[in-house]
Amino acid sequence: MNAPVLPADSKDAIAQAARLLTAGGLVVFPTDTVYGVGAHACDASAVERLYVAKERPRDMAIPVLLATVAGLPLVAREVPPVARRLAEAFWPGALTLVLPRRPGLPAILTAGGDSVAVRVPDHPLTRALITALGAPLAGTSANLSGQPSPVTAAEVMAYLGGRVDLVLDGGPCPGGIPSTVLDLTCDPPRVLRPGPVTEAALRTILSSLA
Repeated sequence: MNAPVLPADSKDAIAQAARLLTAGGLVVFPTDTVYGVGAHACDASAVERLYVAKERPRDMAIPVLLATVAGLPLVAREVPPVARRLAEAFWPGALTLVLPRRPGLPAILTAGGDSVAVRVPDHPLTRALITALGAPLAGTSANLSGQPSPVTAAEVMAYLGGRVDLVLDGGPCPGGIPSTVLDLTCDPPRVLRPGPVTEAALRTILSSLA
């Protein structure tokens, strides 16, 4: 059976989605790039469901989405001053920061690694959902692993319609380039994936860059 689809701006859509996430469910939502599918980041069983739904290899960690910069200490055990400067400059937006993971996070979320990738997306609905959940959101593109990322709810349904609990339809997403990924666990920091936030832009904040 396919998941119900709700217009993202309908009454109680965010509250219903947050309730499902709190109960360990999977919810699809629009973001500033493509449609994402998410689970409560601190619920290991829910994160396990996310891997299964996407047929995602277990050695691929899942990024974490926050509503605001203030949520960083919930997922990172260290938040160096440079991370806060970068966040203030580029969040909400297309920059993902890799930081040392907080010990309380489920190991499955970070594929057993000691770091976590985190971003504040530039989409008001995504941030509203995270705020309503009251916890970080494990979020990745709403596709089957290795397939093109969906930019409409119809494309999501073709991939995950029977594998998730709710789809929030916010209309077409802009698509485009995935976020820049910057690893702050090494010195100097290193760009792991080029993206919309260029190295030149990063160098306005960073004293050095690998």
